[in-house]
Amino acid sequence: MVLATGLALAAACLHATWNLILKRARHEDRDLTSWGLFLFGALLVTPPMIAMGGPGLDVLPWLVLSGAVHMAYITALVGAYRHGDFSLAYPLARGGGALFAAVGGAILLGDVLSVPEWIAVAVVTGGLLSLVGPGVHRPTLRDALLTALAIGSYTIIDAHASRLATSGLAYGLATTTAAAVGVSITFLARGRGPALVAAFPQAWRSWALAGSCSAVAYALVVVALRSAPVGYVAMLRESSVVLGAAAGWLILKEPLGGKRLLSSLVILAGLLGLVAASL
Repeated sequence: MVLATGLALAAACLHATWNLILKRARHEDRDLTSWGLFLFGALLVTPPMIAMGGPGLDVLPWLVLSGAVHMAYITALVGAYRHGDFSLAYPLARGGGALFAAVGGAILLGDVLSVPEWIAVAVVTGGLLSLVGPGVHRPTLRDALLTALAIGSYTIIDAHASRLATSGLAYGLATTTAAAVGVSITFLARGRGPALVAAFPQAWRSWALAGSCSAVAYALVVVALRSAPVGYVAMLRESSVVLGAAAGWLILKEPLGGKRLLSSLVILAGLLGLVAASL
């Protein structure tokens, strides 16, 4: 459990970093940034994944399903960042994703959550609801919740598949490759290939940094899922909601960032309660 905790916390820091890079990309380049970071992530992880012998053929259908869900995930995420503040969209998406994953893991995968753990889940839910005040931008709320649903879905898919794979780490790396394929299909179908090529000389460094953070972060999560319940890992990695709210307030200077930071701290309190109840 200690190892899973450390892996999930490291993943939280890396995840907030690549999302901030995506949010700070120019409006017209944000979708290209999302595509480019997945491509660089796949370039980084595919060689070691192959060297490990891969995750095994038995999990190939789950990889395909994970890649398909990532197509919806990145579309909703870019939409949320296009419409609204980082300090609102990021905590809603990540905290909501953890909530969906925890409940889904208990229902679909048989992960057992104790009464104190369910209380902690309720605290997280309360923190999420406190983010949604009067006058909230509806397109941001819609896309953030769609992102959360996608996060919960692929977390459950990958948790199940990682337990079937010959190597949890190889599977974790393979999910980035699957996501890159899914996202590439989406953008190529939209005719965005030439735009990606044109943007490459100026943007490849930020894509490479974001892609590295994304690939390593999710690989750490999938490895952690092999030794801890889905709800535990998903909730703990979403401690990044506090980092996201703080970044929106202090770095991006968003006007309601301070209030959202408090809401994110409530979410973090629920996460810490879940951790304590799981020990």
